[in-house]
Amino acid sequence: MLKGAEKVYDLMVLGGGSSGYAAALRAAGLGLSVVLIEKAEVGGTCLHRGCIPTKALLHAGSVADSAREGANFGIRSTFDGMNMPGVTAYKDGVVGRLYQGLQSTLKARGVHIVAGEGRLRSPHEIAVGQAVYSGRHILLATGSAPASPPGLVIDGDRILSSEQALRLDRVPDSVVVLGGGVIGCEFASLWKSFGAEVTVIEALPHLVPTEDEDSSKLLERAFRRRGITVQLNSRLAQAAYTASGVRVTTESGTHVDAELLLVAVGRRPVSAGLGYEDAGVELDRGYVKVDAYCRSSVPSVSAAGDLIATPQLAHAGFAEGILVAERLAGLDPVPIDYDGVPRVTYSQPEVASVGLTEALAKERYGADQVVTLRQSLVSNGKSKILKAPGEIKLVRRKDGPVLGVHLVGERVGELIGEAQLIVNWDALPEEVAPLIHAHPTQSEILGEAHLALTGKPLHAHD
Repeated sequence: MLKGAEKVYDLMVLGGGSSGYAAALRAAGLGLSVVLIEKAEVGGTCLHRGCIPTKALLHAGSVADSAREGANFGIRSTFDGMNMPGVTAYKDGVVGRLYQGLQSTLKARGVHIVAGEGRLRSPHEIAVGQAVYSGRHILLATGSAPASPPGLVIDGDRILSSEQALRLDRVPDSVVVLGGGVIGCEFASLWKSFGAEVTVIEALPHLVPTEDEDSSKLLERAFRRRGITVQLNSRLAQAAYTASGVRVTTESGTHVDAELLLVAVGRRPVSAGLGYEDAGVELDRGYVKVDAYCRSSVPSVSAAGDLIATPQLAHAGFAEGILVAERLAGLDPVPIDYDGVPRVTYSQPEVASVGLTEALAKERYGADQVVTLRQSLVSNGKSKILKAPGEIKLVRRKDGPVLGVHLVGERVGELIGEAQLIVNWDALPEEVAPLIHAHPTQSEILGEAHLALTGKPLHAHD
């Protein structure tokens, strides 16, 4: 094999997604020499096939809904349909500009980018084709790919993954979404806004099942009000082509016919065939096993992002990549508290949360040690202006800090920044309540809920 470079890098990153490029940028900023190896485009799934393009489509759907609902605000507006080439151009433009910016930033920081599929050759070597790159440390960040239930083939024709759905050049008349997690709910929401008939089939008792149960129930009711059919506790038996689409049959024997089936049952780590186990890296169900500092079973190899069994969130991946870079640079980073990582489902309405659900708090501290408060957005002036109902729920340890903040409503994802400060700084409700929030803003929801939790409700009522 040929040597890919005479130098020995301080850090070699295999995979240029969220965790990989974050590690590369932070390491380079700390003076380390870095090579970043990526088989497709830097930015990975989040930038090109996930977070960013999906949210662009969701915003286009929101604009379509606004056109339909203009009369609610005294505006004479009509909705004439989706121009999918125009929507695609808008989406691709957002992605393209962010991609160019990321490439420029990596170049400016002195990160050496290698285009090609890398394979771990040894604890200090990565092979890319016939070239071999050597380094003091390796970060594995090869991400994840869409998963599928056993026996169900995602063919890209009538049975799609989320990545294939992003490339769809038309609005389907009808869609079955298999899986009611974050990805499934976001696609269900945007397709309904685009004008499709949507059915969501979820095997568990609730949509977005990792969220607080009250938030899940609010989202389910909102979906049904929008005309989205939701089937809970419903497992797939089979999916078969019909003359005009797909027939989805559940284990209970019910049938749903639609033009397309979106498979959104989660994502699996990309680790097979990349030499990880041959180099001594221990795996568990395809995930690289790591400690709290993202160190694998091999001292010179770390792993981060969707490749490890932590929340599959781009911002969690950013934090993991930064942690690895700072550790290698000799700093003393603090392990990530995953309870304090914010979560947002960008459906209509949005579901945003940080911290513990009520169920987890009671499991951890005991039911008699947990206090909760639920408050409608009905009294919030800005929510009234937006005609956007919703709710906030606070979970508190009795006589202690706020353990969780859970929000459902339009644009509530923008409130999660303050909420995560409250949770991560172990704030007492009595400390948050006196803070003055600008009026009229949706951020007042946070202030008023904490006032109510301390026994001093202002606008809230039963």
